Amino acid sequence: MQKRKLGQGLEVSALSLGAMGYGKSREIEDRAEMIDLLRKAVDLGVDFFDTAEVYGPWTNEEMVGEAFRGLRDKVKIATKFGWNIDQTTGISGGDVNSKPAQIRQAIEGSLKRLGTDYVDLYYQHRVDPDVPMEDVAGVVRDLIAEGKVLHFGLSEAGATSIRRAHGVQPVAALQSEYSLWTREPEAEIIPTLEELGIGFVPFSPLGKGFLTGKIDASTQLADNDFRSKIPRFAPEAREANQALVDLIRTIGERHGATPAQVALAWILAQKPWIVPLFGTRKLERLTENLGALGVTLTATDLAEIEAANISVEGARYPDEMMRRVGI
Repeated sequence: MQKRKLGQGLEVSALSLGAMGYGKSREIEDRAEMIDLLRKAVDLGVDFFDTAEVYGPWTNEEMVGEAFRGLRDKVKIATKFGWNIDQTTGISGGDVNSKPAQIRQAIEGSLKRLGTDYVDLYYQHRVDPDVPMEDVAGVVRDLIAEGKVLHFGLSEAGATSIRRAHGVQPVAALQSEYSLWTREPEAEIIPTLEELGIGFVPFSPLGKGFLTGKIDASTQLADNDFRSKIPRFAPEAREANQALVDLIRTIGERHGATPAQVALAWILAQKPWIVPLFGTRKLERLTENLGALGVTLTATDLAEIEAANISVEGARYPDEMMRRVGI
């Protein structure tokens, strides 16, 4: 397995597997299958895994902890804090909370559920506008000194927040959306990360499935499928955005690669300190995505993508969610 270095010397597998989609309900009916998939990923060389206390809430971390029991020295676990969760009902109110007391409560819960003494990478899940970033970074700095956290991360933070946090406790990685159809980080975020020596862990590198080529304008999305609420997945937007999939499919044919592999290979080609974070519930998709590490796009391929200058239609989130992004 190829390795890459994020910030602060954190070395991980070149691709990371996210567990967010595992267990769609609090009961996690597919628990055994998803635990098996996580363990198979380790067998295939993946050592970097992503979860969060709010996934479930809590049940996802419990499942990840069970999956890696006896394998802790072979994996690096990232989890996240920063949301209000009712400690009695286990229901997330959907509002951010990065108060120092909340962070300390969150890490103790995460450690217990994950069955570990430390978290390799601890992300603030979303910036809390009511808590100074310096205070957040200060608490994580203390947790690092206590050995409960090894590295500090941010998620969907803007450049100013990144700089403020980094000035108190060096940030190892930023997790934000980035892909062939979500390229906004190139304007300010990626230059900031490069300047400060911070790694980048892009989520949704396959455009929530669209860049796999298995979704088109005629695909019927279920009412409980979150994508049905996303403007970019409206039928007319999907029809317009099909041009991007057609392009990467054409490039993939030259390399004997699938559209998904080309989409991942494109991200890997951008910077050596970028580690795409993908999610899948199927072993065949896991092996397909890992196959992207064997695809090397040429300078001609990369130039062709840029020259196409395909404009992506539709916002990546509904308006109410976008208000929490990039603070």
